[in-house]
Amino acid sequence: MPELRSNYLGLALKNPLVASSSPITGKLDGARQLEDAGAAAIIMPSLFEEVIIAEHERLDRFLDEQSLGHGEADSFRPIPHGFRSSEETYLERLEALKSALDIPVIASLNGTTSGGWLSHALALQEAGADALELNVYYIASNPRDTAQSVEQRYIDMAEALLGQLSIPVAVKLSEQFTAPLNLVQRLEQTGVAGVSLFNRFYQPDIDLESLEVIPRLNLSSPAEALLRIRWVAMLYGHTRCDIGVTGGFHKAADSIKALLAGASAVQLCSVLLEQGCDALRVMLDEMQRWLEDNEYESVSQLKGSVSEQHAPNPAAYARANYIEVLENYEMPGSVLS
Repeated sequence: MPELRSNYLGLALKNPLVASSSPITGKLDGARQLEDAGAAAIIMPSLFEEVIIAEHERLDRFLDEQSLGHGEADSFRPIPHGFRSSEETYLERLEALKSALDIPVIASLNGTTSGGWLSHALALQEAGADALELNVYYIASNPRDTAQSVEQRYIDMAEALLGQLSIPVAVKLSEQFTAPLNLVQRLEQTGVAGVSLFNRFYQPDIDLESLEVIPRLNLSSPAEALLRIRWVAMLYGHTRCDIGVTGGFHKAADSIKALLAGASAVQLCSVLLEQGCDALRVMLDEMQRWLEDNEYESVSQLKGSVSEQHAPNPAAYARANYIEVLENYEMPGSVLS
């Protein structure tokens, strides 16, 4: 029987399928179901520094205003009974997951300030996280932002954290970088253990009735997997960082393609939200069967074998593929009839 084991961020995984950040991984019952279904690790939902800052601001207003009309209350400013910050709640949940699960638990952090990134990362490490994924969600909306300055934000943040943390760190990248290979090599130099391709920026919508900008959450589609597979194939061999993929992986076939391209881990989210934890078990069975049918002994044997460096036609990952697709496309006959 083929061996499914893989390594990601220095963690020994029983297979390459990881449950990505989602509402399921944030709950103990859901995490247990994922482990039972075969998940090799889970990535918790992100801890957002913005939420923590907002909580502190609300608490400060509460404490500052409670003495209005009651001068004697100036020296009595208790924190509301039962108040638990989102960070405290997150750390307690992390500790509970670590106690209940046998698979690695990867924490996820979305910071906004240099001090916040560091202080919260240290707290997550102290609570027992096996690794940390930096969920960097930055939109370059200022006209003065340059591509170089945006990349430097990632480098500066990674350097500040890697000097203080002892657990492995992965950076979740956006698909919008101009030169991903160079950026990943620079991140590797800071000590980053891996990168995750790619963060999905949720797009706002416009309500035509109210003319308000409203949030819109769309789950991923299998078509999105191709972009991740392409960039994994182009990155493989150019960095020692482990490469994880996330976004659009709904079937075993797409996961196998990512491994062939050079991925160490395939992160699943939307398929689990749509089909439940059993979808993971089905994908593992199909992956095992494909390896057997194609006479692979292990995941490590196939990893990277169809990367840009090893593909029979490396140009297919670059511009040549673009030209070929356009020239060979045929419109349905009904379009011009």
